[in-house]
Amino acid sequence: MEFLQLKYFQKVAKLEHITKAAEELQIAQPSLSNTIARLENDIGVPLFDRQGRQIKLNRFGKIFLEQVNKSLMELEEGKRAVQDLAGLSKGSITFSSSISKILPEIIGGFLAKYPDVQFRQLIEPISSMKKSLDNGEIDFCMSSLPFDDSEIEWQPLITEEIFLIVPKNHKFAGRKSVRLCELHSETFINLNAGYGYRKITDKFCKDAGFIQNVSFEVGEPYAIVRLVEQGVGVAFIPALDWLSPTDDINDRIQIVEPTCQLTIGLAWSKNRYLSLAALEFKKFITDYFKKISSDIKSI
Repeated sequence: MEFLQLKYFQKVAKLEHITKAAEELQIAQPSLSNTIARLENDIGVPLFDRQGRQIKLNRFGKIFLEQVNKSLMELEEGKRAVQDLAGLSKGSITFSSSISKILPEIIGGFLAKYPDVQFRQLIEPISSMKKSLDNGEIDFCMSSLPFDDSEIEWQPLITEEIFLIVPKNHKFAGRKSVRLCELHSETFINLNAGYGYRKITDKFCKDAGFIQNVSFEVGEPYAIVRLVEQGVGVAFIPALDWLSPTDDINDRIQIVEPTCQLTIGLAWSKNRYLSLAALEFKKFITDYFKKISSDIKSI
């Protein structure tokens, strides 16, 4: 049993598609099929159920995948521990977030201080973040909801107010404040279901006595502002986004009832090894939010 066999099996098990797995692994499909066949021969049982071109992980494969994931994670942890001996500059960080507006400033600031650290950043919903943490695919994630998991640590970073933005010709344009119940008949633009921010704003509306009517769902927060500019609907906007407002939407409306706030936190797995680079990034991002907390209070 070889290391590459396990890596290839892990990819095929994740995608349950030989062709797609071969493309992502950048190897020939027949070579990948032969590798999986040799692995199954070594183990003595089939790991996939095959029906024509379709493959599906069977009960043997699911049990084996659990052990493969653990083993490969342990090897990765060992690699990172050894790399730490070479110092902080040789480290790597994988970071996931559903909050994109301030990430360039955070990541850019950190890499300006540690230019040789390898950094990989993902944008994904909270459900994917938890899975990535559990699988050891990321070091940290930044989310607006804590995780209901005793194996995941969640450190609050900042609590920010949520405002409302509307198109320039909207009936609420120019208002300084609004009660959320006044928006019961409005159409909203928001993130796709599954994002922590979406769950929180859905709850705001429910507390105000109505179900949020989302006419347009997006996967990129920045697109929300652009769509409001086009008059597609109204939207919630966090105070952090207002640190650098757009030219076209320069007014925000305070929501006075109910109180609309969210807390952003940093999460990591208690079971995962954190490199020197990762620990330094954790300190950097904590200090960053301490600094901008005063900026948010003043806007």
